[in-house]
Amino acid sequence: MKLENVFKNNENWIKEKLELNPDFFKELGAGQNPELLYIGCSDSRVTAEDLMGLGPGEVFVHRNIANMVISIDLNVMSVVNYAVNQLNVNHIVVCGHYGCGGVKAAMQSADLGILNPWLRNIRDVYRIHNKELNAIEDEYKKYDRLVELNVQEQCINLIKTAAVQKAYRDHDLKVHGWVFDMHTGKLIDLKIDFEGILKNIMEIYHLD
Repeated sequence: MKLENVFKNNENWIKEKLELNPDFFKELGAGQNPELLYIGCSDSRVTAEDLMGLGPGEVFVHRNIANMVISIDLNVMSVVNYAVNQLNVNHIVVCGHYGCGGVKAAMQSADLGILNPWLRNIRDVYRIHNKELNAIEDEYKKYDRLVELNVQEQCINLIKTAAVQKAYRDHDLKVHGWVFDMHTGKLIDLKIDFEGILKNIMEIYHLD
């Protein structure tokens, strides 16, 4: 890829946007008011706005390896708090994808250096659900299921946070878990039972 082409593409993009809406950049510069926070994987094949059919200003995005929500990661926690407390988003989506390299790497018996502590969180997901996963003989299906369970556990990590609990109480914020299937292009709603999970964990994780 020639970087010069990026700037040519940018000029074409500007032209296209102005042809559709002469005030596009004026409106874009006026501020943002997204209703959705999207937490997804850094994989270059999974572009948040494109796969949802949304444009600039419609979704607040955070991406990292394997769409993780880790309580001591100040990056993701800062994004969550800003989205919830400043932007007042109504929905938070954790979106994984089948064929996730981070999930596969987590299951390798290899020293991956600085990635080790990050991927250990995915191994913890496997440990929690090891009986279900070990019963799946097909390795591809096992990895796909681990992708889904990882999304589920990251949703639970979100629900544990004070910011999300307060936003649910104040303006009915909801947390959703999705998976993107790159082979079909489809977004799959895992139908995370947000209120059920919240009710079950409140005894330990309830934060006033």
